[in-house]
Amino acid sequence: MPSQHPEEIGYGHVLESYVTRKNSDHPRYRELKSGRVLRPGWPHTERFTRHLIDDAATITEAELEALLGYEWRSRLTAAWLIGIGRRATFRERIGDMLLASEFCFSGSAYCFALTRFGTHADAEILTAYLDHYLPRTDLRYDQPAALGALLRLDAHHADRFTPPGGLWDQWVNALAHLRDHPTYAPVERRRSTDLQCDFANGWTRS
Repeated sequence: MPSQHPEEIGYGHVLESYVTRKNSDHPRYRELKSGRVLRPGWPHTERFTRHLIDDAATITEAELEALLGYEWRSRLTAAWLIGIGRRATFRERIGDMLLASEFCFSGSAYCFALTRFGTHADAEILTAYLDHYLPRTDLRYDQPAALGALLRLDAHHADRFTPPGGLWDQWVNALAHLRDHPTYAPVERRRSTDLQCDFANGWTRS
């Protein structure tokens, strides 16, 4: 079968195959966004995850490119599939999309994918993102996910953002509703990333 270009793939096909398919009570993108699959005791974990792992292994690069060309639901799902499958050929694309921050919700999935690639180049992308967006104390984008990813990948790079009164504290304190919120402590951001990556590591080895 000849390879397809992303523009030749119908949105309906990739949407139904990878984004809105149901292996639980809700469409896949919704379960990935909620993080329900990471919670102990979720009754759909095995079925949902087996299909996710299978799709990460079999989805074509053209289908992934097609998903990355649509809206946030498709981009979020594509980034998870890229991260699960460690499709590092998408590093530059994912990095550009993270820095552009065109859509809500999908950025945390880009951070997951970069963490799964696990190289110095990925740490540099996350560092560039934080350098750009932490000073923007008026924006609540994907700064927490990026910090958690960087803490897992390269604590040395992350250290300069997290001293008392540093860029991370300034960003959190500028958003009054986040101030003193425990989930925004750096250790909790690292824990959140660890949950995602440990989940992926455990299932892809099993």
